[in-house]
Amino acid sequence: MKLIAIDLDGTLLNSKHQVSLENKSALRQAQRDGIEVVVSTGRAYFDVESIFEPLGMKTWVISANGAVIHDPDGRLYHQETIEKQQAYDILSWLESENYYYEVFTDSAIYTPQNGRELLEIELDRFRSANPEADLSVLKQAAEVQYSQSGFAYIDSYQELFESDRPIDFYNILGFSFFKEKLEAGWNRYEHDEDLTLVSSAEHNFELSARKASKGQALERLAARLNIPLEETAAVGDSLNDKSMLESAGKGVAMGNAREDIKAMADAVTLTNDEHGVAHMIKNLL
Repeated sequence: MKLIAIDLDGTLLNSKHQVSLENKSALRQAQRDGIEVVVSTGRAYFDVESIFEPLGMKTWVISANGAVIHDPDGRLYHQETIEKQQAYDILSWLESENYYYEVFTDSAIYTPQNGRELLEIELDRFRSANPEADLSVLKQAAEVQYSQSGFAYIDSYQELFESDRPIDFYNILGFSFFKEKLEAGWNRYEHDEDLTLVSSAEHNFELSARKASKGQALERLAARLNIPLEETAAVGDSLNDKSMLESAGKGVAMGNAREDIKAMADAVTLTNDEHGVAHMIKNLL
């Protein structure tokens, strides 16, 4: 095995959004053994930097669900952007329908100034409709979104299209606690041939350019490094990892992965709170 691509949330990061000592040690061992360690995430590149800088590690980074690739020294290698008019139309719809949204760009993650208020309103509505429901899972889902770094706040999406603000749009995320709102997003965009539609967690849907996916990014990077895909492995837990697990020579699902991801994977490792990445690397080595 010459390359391992590793998802972050629900995979390398435990439920406290941390890289365990066991996982950190395994990543270092893989690098010492000459394996190319690649981070592959829906998060923004600068967010990945904030996680890996304290670890003292440099890796290739596939970010924004495959829209962007950076080399270990932080240089941009490749990007796939959403066409600006299309980004405008998507954000216009999300805002008109009162979605919490995040816009992943080259400079920041833009989100509405009233974003938390939107989610609090949804939580209150969900609580009223489901008085017996345990809201801790929903609150944790919101905390995962808030745990990212690099946020910038806007009053309206229209600010992102002002003439003095040239922006590359990598990924647009819509978030809701309500199944019907998530289904509305899927129904609206799943047949759009100019977009890639995935989900990285139960309460979101994410839009990128057609040629942007973790699988396509892994293929580009493997070609750049002259590594046959048969000599690559990938590990993840969510729908946005599916293309990557399919492209890799060995696709591994986390023990906490969705059941459909486990079913299509070549193997299943332990959960993210049981250092599943370290367990996988140990077996590969």
